[in-house]
Amino acid sequence: MNLEKVVFGFFVVLAATLNFGFFLGDIDDPTVHNRYELFAAVVVNLIATVLKFGDRTQLGAVHLATSLVADLQLIAAALLLGYAAYISTAGLTASTTASIVSLSGGALLANLVSVVLLVVETASFHRG
Repeated sequence: MNLEKVVFGFFVVLAATLNFGFFLGDIDDPTVHNRYELFAAVVVNLIATVLKFGDRTQLGAVHLATSLVADLQLIAAALLLGYAAYISTAGLTASTTASIVSLSGGALLANLVSVVLLVVETASFHRG
């Protein structure tokens, strides 16, 4: 068993599950979308992205691209949440919450592609 592959798989799957946990629920209800779960999803996605650097294969490039897409969308969602909760006079409205959750949904799709790639890569691995 390769410990590096275990850690890599762990962070890829954890990134997807944290993102899914934040995404799940009524799209415009801020009470069902925990801001700390979004923060955890951002941090774990960034860690997963760092772990994907160095793989010089075509599949590695696609893995990195999916992580960068997820990072971009989650960071945008976190910035929007921070603005709405701490700067805007309107506060965290249903409309803003829907935008944050939609960005998280795009990141979730990118994370799911990454998980599928991980499963395909694992299934096609040949022992020498």
